Amino acid sequence: MSKLMVVLTGPTGIGKTKVCIELAERYRSEIISADSRQIFREIPIGTAAPGKEEQALVPHHLIGFKSIFDYYNAFEFEQDALKIVMELFKKHHVLFMVGGSMMYIDAFCNGIDELPTVDPELRQELQEKLNTEGIESIRQQLKILDPDFYQQVDLKNPKRVVHAVEICLMTGKPYSSLRTAPKKKRPFSILKIGLNMERAELYNRINSRVLQMVDEGLLKEVEALIEHQHLNALNTVGYKELFASFNGEYSTEKAIELIQRNSRHYAKKQLSWFRRDAEMQWFHPGEINEIARLIDKNLSL
Repeated sequence: MSKLMVVLTGPTGIGKTKVCIELAERYRSEIISADSRQIFREIPIGTAAPGKEEQALVPHHLIGFKSIFDYYNAFEFEQDALKIVMELFKKHHVLFMVGGSMMYIDAFCNGIDELPTVDPELRQELQEKLNTEGIESIRQQLKILDPDFYQQVDLKNPKRVVHAVEICLMTGKPYSSLRTAPKKKRPFSILKIGLNMERAELYNRINSRVLQMVDEGLLKEVEALIEHQHLNALNTVGYKELFASFNGEYSTEKAIELIQRNSRHYAKKQLSWFRRDAEMQWFHPGEINEIARLIDKNLSL
């Protein structure tokens, strides 16, 4: 029987964790997380990381194994995930990867060139430029250094724009050239499963999940980290809105509304990204049996 990696992805809030746990239980398998924020141990609530009860049902890997003070990128994820997967395939025929981080999933499935660790002084220099001259100045720098990536990146996302400029300056090469290497061959098959549902249903789920996070203690989690709000790991939906609230820019109620709105926007962007992948096969989260039949079919190939 061939070895099969099932990559389960989709937009934030759609219920990927629940579906993946049910499938992994059915196949007595294990789960590798492909979430670029669930790797940080200090922020489990705002990243909707699987709790102790969920992790007790099925072994999980690459969750909470880094600190928000650590540097980590897609290339390191590829290496860490492959090492774990090759070890787990010694005792399993099928494994599951779950998450919505586009770059992490792309790096694992297709490979990525090694990205350099960014020099702290360069990062500080660009951050100061961002603070004094604004994002437009960094955008124009990226347009000159890497016009191809300039056309692809979300120009409203300062983190992505600044990071691309960092890599260009560190390597002397366009960032896009490091992301277009030939697809690497894997010693196992990959089945890509995308979860989706009607937009109104998804947006209701997202709004409800944000409120659930608040009930579970999101405000306390964020408040405890306010002195570290400058860290890249915390420049993400759920944290930046509440940091702004704690800094007096607007009310907590407004922050929660913005988290819901920005989460919906992120879900839309995720779906646009994953829909470009011709290998992705789409299901509603309720179609567990249909997904299992497809897994069985691929295992028998």
